[in-house]
Amino acid sequence: MPITSKYSNEKVEQIITDVFDVLEKHDASAELALMIMGNIATNIINADVPAGQRKAIAEKFAQALQTTIKD
Repeated sequence: MPITSKYSNEKVEQIITDVFDVLEKHDASAELALMIMGNIATNIINADVPAGQRKAIAEKFAQALQTTIKD
């Protein structure tokens, strides 16, 4: 069964485009972009997720990322 998001595809795609535009504006390499995105994910988890749930959320995030990587 597909996962249904509470966010519209249009909203998600627009935010992704905005983030890519900022990275391109700063001529960020893939390594720098991934470092930045990792720091953003860490900051969001630490700021917005209760301490007792942070490890589980980080693990789920990492698993979700791995499932989207193409071989």
